[in-house]
Amino acid sequence: MANDLIKISNLSKRFDKLVVLDDVSLSVTQGENLVVFGQSGTGKSVLLKCFIGLLKPEKGEILYKNQKLLDLTIKELNEIRKKLGFLFQGAALYDSMSVRENLEFPLKRHFDLSQTEVDEKVSSTLSLVSLEGAIDKMPSELSGGMKKRIGLARAIITDPELMLYDEPTTGLDPITAKEISKLILDLQKKLSMTSMVVTHDLICAKIIADRAIFLSNGKIVFEGNIEELSKSNDPFLMNFYSDELID
Repeated sequence: MANDLIKISNLSKRFDKLVVLDDVSLSVTQGENLVVFGQSGTGKSVLLKCFIGLLKPEKGEILYKNQKLLDLTIKELNEIRKKLGFLFQGAALYDSMSVRENLEFPLKRHFDLSQTEVDEKVSSTLSLVSLEGAIDKMPSELSGGMKKRIGLARAIITDPELMLYDEPTTGLDPITAKEISKLILDLQKKLSMTSMVVTHDLICAKIIADRAIFLSNGKIVFEGNIEELSKSNDPFLMNFYSDELID
């Protein structure tokens, strides 16, 4: 489609004899929340790592705004990465830095801003995740949910064109997981971002997804919305869906 931000074609990745991604093709349109869904160990995180260049696939093509990412030099790829936000599974905050310093880091590293501009950006971004009062706390003083929010704030502080989420609710209690999922959806609407969300959390997917794909054994076995997934007659998908709701 003409408004595809991401187009992945025939992507395959293996580790020795283990095939993790097997001829995967997908697209993400501008402004969409695409959820890459499935059980643990089915290649979801590997897909993200191939996209941002941390892993090199054996075959396939990855286009971002019609640029062939696999053909770029490291310098060219780093320029693309500046336009992306990434929320890691464990938030990946710098333990030796305060919340303020964690959020300042990407601004000072990649942009020529005055300290006043940095301060204003940090303050406004913390307000988006409702944690203005945590600005001088250390990561060790934060709960799991607060760490996720600060990690999300750091990811969006550079005004990314595309947000990538790797298991954003892992390790959180159900109530906090729902809060983080609703926050992700709220930020996507407020900031008009495009997002690709890797998760095995069905509740998270139901809140976030405009569209979902389901990976199993390295292949896409479903593509559609969550309502269509819930009504699937496929035995594997029916079993997964019911098990996740019970959990």
